Amino acid sequence: QPQLVESGGGSVQAGGSLRLSCAASGFTVSHYCMGWFRQAPGKEREGVAALFTGGGPTYYADSVKGRFTISQDNDKNTVYLQMNSLKLEDTAMYFCAADRYPTNWWRPTTYNYWGQGTQVTVSS
Repeated sequence: QPQLVESGGGSVQAGGSLRLSCAASGFTVSHYCMGWFRQAPGKEREGVAALFTGGGPTYYADSVKGRFTISQDNDKNTVYLQMNSLKLEDTAMYFCAADRYPTNWWRPTTYNYWGQGTQVTVSS
């Protein structure tokens, strides 16, 4: 059974950085599209970034372009989200997701497998 476990969340001041990790088991991340999503209280879950099979291409939400980078380590079967220049509005629960053939990378319903999430809180 595929499993995803996120880590790396925490509290950081605006302008700071965090790196989220998503450790996968039960499947090989390089054979799947891997996505990062986030959900703030009272808001819908939104796509942040995605990395398609074979190490690319990558896609980003407009709100994070130039600040966030998605990558993967095939040896560790882990996907990362490097988040720089964090803003207050980046505060949310962040989730890792996987699917073989997502039709739209930004849509949560496209993905079959999900982690439990890791909280990111950005303060002023």
